[in-house]
Amino acid sequence: MTTTVSFERVTKAYGEVRAVDGLTLDLYPGETVALLGPNGAGKSSTLDLLLGLRRPDSGTVSVFGTSPREAITAGRVGAMLQSGGLMDEVTVRELVGLACDLHPRPYRVDDVLAHAGITQLADRKVDKLSGGQQQRVRFALATAGANDLVVLDEPTTGMDVTARQAFWATMREQADQGRAVLFATHYLEEADAIADRVLVLHRGRLLADGTAAEIKAKAGARKISFDLEELRGGDPGLERRLRELPFLATATVSVSGSAAGSGHTVRLQSTDADATVHALYGLGVYPRNLEVAGLGLEQAFVAITAAEEAKAA
Repeated sequence: MTTTVSFERVTKAYGEVRAVDGLTLDLYPGETVALLGPNGAGKSSTLDLLLGLRRPDSGTVSVFGTSPREAITAGRVGAMLQSGGLMDEVTVRELVGLACDLHPRPYRVDDVLAHAGITQLADRKVDKLSGGQQQRVRFALATAGANDLVVLDEPTTGMDVTARQAFWATMREQADQGRAVLFATHYLEEADAIADRVLVLHRGRLLADGTAAEIKAKAGARKISFDLEELRGGDPGLERRLRELPFLATATVSVSGSAAGSGHTVRLQSTDADATVHALYGLGVYPRNLEVAGLGLEQAFVAITAAEEAKAA
């Protein structure tokens, strides 16, 4: 399949900090790809390189087989950044109209406004909008023409739940039309629900690349939860023994009052749930409402990055 974006052994450093470290990856048409990573992972630097805002120290970045700037000049890339890019003292219609006028393959202004869900804001001044409304205007600017790649940096920041759902329905339409959609986000539930593919960056390197289900499996741990009455007051050493169960992952035990008001709920993460549950019964306790399930994407993300931090320590 023809690649939309290709990074080949790309590095970018700022002084002693290597923000992007030998990054190699390809993106393809019709994919919706989430870019995840803790603060300082290199997400923003990767997007800057992709959009031609910075040049790599080594390696190559190509977009549709050309340089990023050539692809952008040809109108093949639309970008929605976290902040900036909005003019004061102009109306939404005027700003979107300017973006359409400048695009090599523009859409009609009214269509762009409707697609972004901001028709009712068309005559408002841009600097009088709320944060979530400004985000939707940025989305309109990013989709003012027939782009083949849409790049989004924290796109739903400031949006309410309804606006976020409408936004992602629109982005799914973009991908269904054959466009590649790449978005960086801290809302991991969005990545889990929306992305066909998830990329996890850490210290400028690609730690994981796969579907959300594959990323969860890569974490190698499962969730165990159950209720115990014994923690309410009888055995002061029980919580310590729970924390000493075999195959527990890091930061795995959470004890809180149960919803029923009797006893406590215990939550664990284990790399061998069967062995952990077997040892649990060996403590002589009776767990009620026992559940064993796979990690969510957020928990898997934390487990993967924590394991990498432990290697670096």
